[in-house]
Amino acid sequence: MEKDEIKKTQETKTDLNLLLQCLKYQMDNPSSQKEALVTIYSVCQQNSDASIYFREIGGLMFVKNLAKSSIHNLVKEAALFTLGAIAECNVYCQQTLCTSEFFEDIIWFLSKHESNINLKRMSVYVILVLVSNNRNGQTLVRETGCVGILLQFFRTALSMLEMDLSNETTFQSYQLWSSVCSALCACVNNPQNDVNQKICSSVFQHANKWLQSCIKPEIIRPLCSFICLTVANNIYVQEYFISIGGLAVLSEVLIKLEHDSHDNVASAKLAVVVTKTLDACIADNPAVGVVLAKYHIVSKLLTLLLHESLDSGEKFSIILTLGHCTEACEENQLQLFKNNGLPLMIQVLTESQNEELNKAATFVLYNCKKITEKLSLNQEACSSDMNEAQQLKELKEETEKLELIGDPFPGNLNPQNTSEHSKMDSTDIGASEEKKCPQKQHQPLSCEPAATEQCEASTGHESQDPVWSEKANPVSTSDKEGGLANAISTTCAPSTASAPRSHSSCKGAICEKRALNLQASEQVYKSPAPVVKNRKHQTQVTDPLALCSDIISKEASIFQGSDNYPKTLNFRCSGCIEVGKSLNSRNFSRLLHSCPFQCDRHKVILEAEDRYKSDLRKSLIFNKKILLTPYKKKRFDGNSSTHEEKK
Repeated sequence: MEKDEIKKTQETKTDLNLLLQCLKYQMDNPSSQKEALVTIYSVCQQNSDASIYFREIGGLMFVKNLAKSSIHNLVKEAALFTLGAIAECNVYCQQTLCTSEFFEDIIWFLSKHESNINLKRMSVYVILVLVSNNRNGQTLVRETGCVGILLQFFRTALSMLEMDLSNETTFQSYQLWSSVCSALCACVNNPQNDVNQKICSSVFQHANKWLQSCIKPEIIRPLCSFICLTVANNIYVQEYFISIGGLAVLSEVLIKLEHDSHDNVASAKLAVVVTKTLDACIADNPAVGVVLAKYHIVSKLLTLLLHESLDSGEKFSIILTLGHCTEACEENQLQLFKNNGLPLMIQVLTESQNEELNKAATFVLYNCKKITEKLSLNQEACSSDMNEAQQLKELKEETEKLELIGDPFPGNLNPQNTSEHSKMDSTDIGASEEKKCPQKQHQPLSCEPAATEQCEASTGHESQDPVWSEKANPVSTSDKEGGLANAISTTCAPSTASAPRSHSSCKGAICEKRALNLQASEQVYKSPAPVVKNRKHQTQVTDPLALCSDIISKEASIFQGSDNYPKTLNFRCSGCIEVGKSLNSRNFSRLLHSCPFQCDRHKVILEAEDRYKSDLRKSLIFNKKILLTPYKKKRFDGNSSTHEEKK
């Protein structure tokens, strides 16, 4: 195996040497040089070590000089393409080419009038490769003035009046403009470069004109990528973009695309791209979300979120944008509330299993918690008619539902746990309650009527609310009964429960506890079970009569010392009744066997004694079988010997 690899490496080196010689001795044959360059590109793409070897033998520098010295545009294009491809697949080759001298050569290619569009495209491609993931390249592209050339091409490479991409000339110009947008994106981001971001922000006004004049995907996508990366994590650039009306332009584009998304899936996908750009503009400065309130962007985003063609990643971008819109703007929060945004967010928590999506939805709900409480108080103070009273009821219900959300930050709320509890349907809860029936019998008997009524009232109020059912229109009936109602009813369940309990299961547990309480009181001289009032947290007790143990011991001692005891003692354990009389190991066992009602203590003693006697009996029988065999053999031998002596 190793020999094959060594042999393959030697063959690759031999091929690269021959190709380099072909480039040197075919200067008068541009087509042969182009074929050699394409072959070198193919070899280096398959093996990164080949790129290093080609650099070591001087091939990289020779191709760079060839691109500058050749008089044939065909060779120049192939040479620049080969240099870019080699630098893209090997970081050492990228650093070798990343010099101010080479950037000046590229500027010469771009500024030369004789250069055709393909040569300029190859030059822009080399810039893109040299600045990608390379801060040194981002610095050189600025210091050499190369970024200024790119911005000029951004303005002039494509005409707004001629957008017929079916035309070959127009399509080539569009390819050059698209490549320039990609190169500018690499100049400002990954790694982020604040200085380059400020320089590139000078073309924002031209970008706004493009957005206003054309909403084709071929234009919107490159522009949104450029704007998004240029304003990312830079408040200065964000404020400048907003000051020239960029946020308003993006809002108008989003409104148009959302309107077209009802009949066109591509428009919905493109609307998500614009949404990401909006989010980048307000993420670090949520206060500017008031600009979006004028265009009712929140309602548009909620409508877009219901589009069936969107995947979880696209929905995450929309919900995150909603979170930044509502983070510091009460107008957007109110729009979210009026357009049934809160039920939709709760539906996301109920149905989604994506952790990031659940966190984004929790972020939105947490932002709207305070405004919901505020609106509830204001409405309560000035409500005068039935409509306002109904709205007040809705506000209070939403506030109670938001109590389940809490703080979205780590340590206060885990959105994943919230979604898991909410996703449980009525069937799963019923099954879990059946499995937990034995555990319910061991819980403390402290569920008094007051606590029962409070639990039933809160559960019934949340699960049987018709207003909530009408507002949460995206949620199906089964989801409401099994998801939202169960998540809301979690608040009335004891803290020791390991899963949310429904209304019926809560009643069942209460009935079981009451029955167990009654049964215990009948067996223990009808003494009342202790009641603990207003306890929110109950501790689990393994013995159901543990709370009554003191009363049982006290009354048992009284009856043991008395000769006159009621008839109910006939149903007591005989071993407990005969305490004090002359008992021994023989008559005590007989007494326990004759008693039909043994207590747990004497029942265990009796079972242990029976097991011991049974084992002892078996061992004796086994030993007798072993001992009887040799005696029989000896007796047979003795009889035989006596018979022989008589003969």
